[in-house]
Amino acid sequence: MVTSTGPVLAIVPARGGSKGLPGKNVRPLGGHPLIAYSIASGRAATTIDRLIVSTDDARIAEIARSYGAETPFLRPAELATDATLDLPVMEHALGWLREHEQYEPAIVVQIRPTTPFRPHGLLDEAVRLLQRDVAADSVRAVTHPRQHPSKMWTRDAKGCLQPLWESSEPEPYNLPRQRLPVVFWQTGHVDAMWTETILKKRTLTGDIVKSILVDPAFVVDIDRLEDLHFAEYLLGNRALDIDPPQRSGPPSLPLSPSVRLVVLDFDGTMTDDRVWVDQDGRESVACSRSDGLGLEMLIKAGLALFVLSREKTPVVRARCEKLGIPFQQGVADKLAALQQILAERNVEPRDVVYVGNDLNDLGCMRFVGFSCAPADAHRDVKQQASHVLARPGGRGAVRELCDTLLACWTARKGQDEQER
Repeated sequence: MVTSTGPVLAIVPARGGSKGLPGKNVRPLGGHPLIAYSIASGRAATTIDRLIVSTDDARIAEIARSYGAETPFLRPAELATDATLDLPVMEHALGWLREHEQYEPAIVVQIRPTTPFRPHGLLDEAVRLLQRDVAADSVRAVTHPRQHPSKMWTRDAKGCLQPLWESSEPEPYNLPRQRLPVVFWQTGHVDAMWTETILKKRTLTGDIVKSILVDPAFVVDIDRLEDLHFAEYLLGNRALDIDPPQRSGPPSLPLSPSVRLVVLDFDGTMTDDRVWVDQDGRESVACSRSDGLGLEMLIKAGLALFVLSREKTPVVRARCEKLGIPFQQGVADKLAALQQILAERNVEPRDVVYVGNDLNDLGCMRFVGFSCAPADAHRDVKQQASHVLARPGGRGAVRELCDTLLACWTARKGQDEQER
């Protein structure tokens, strides 16, 4: 008898071998390893009681732990081949946990690392849908496919095309889309199933399958290098409401009372790097109100801010003056300008955090004690940065930095008060 109550276990299956894209599960995406996005979704879900990674690879296990997942075992090599199906991987995990920890969840949620972008709340939606309908065997995420299967073919032994889709309609491959039945494609974002579906029915699907429709904007499946490049594009050009990866433990930014100044580039950092120009040559840009609120909170916390911009446009002045941030614009040599600012303020480079997105920021990033880059920054800038933010410029990168800085600052102040 299936019960709607009991522990909910999330499993991220991530084997080490991949012929199509070697090291796929730990390839960098937006400054984080690919697997970190699935771990972030699992950690953010309020219905999930426990999150583990099933892997055969010690390096993947170490990275998974650094982002907050458990790795209670290493998966046997025979369950980590190209031909390994999902069912034996889930059976192994459940068997190991039952034998070694006497842990038996009611629901298992599979989170595939190759589908990194999950809308916030998707996993909770899947679990609650399954809990509400105890007659169902599983829940799967689906979307509308770009191409209908009636337009697809196979080839026989003679090399002749044969219709893939069986239909009562004559020549369904020649029919307009409007006359074809609605179909769905499973995206891999989430599979939620009762443990009994796995152990008793020996399937991850079962007979009664509920569905959750996912916006196609979130659909990308990482199998080739081209897919990874497309995912980078999505991160940099779309405001995806996902749970950003975060390493577990204390934030990695070195914020302490010794950090005295945060310096930000403007275009591509405080904006999304686009510019609108009207017929009279007037320019306008897009900024994030959330970024602005974060910067205001930094100022209230006592951190000094400064903006350095290569551009000399009224929008830089207007935005900085509104936020109450000192600035210089039309700066050709940012490093020289930064050195002069630090000399005037008697601030050491090691006590500065710099945020930039393009090649003219590299000199400053090498000069200061700590540097950050938005997720959509130039490749060379991300390689130079001490820390790559999960959000793109003008779309939450600055707010992400502000929240992390404030968390560090608050934790440090609390520690200092305890020591006193």
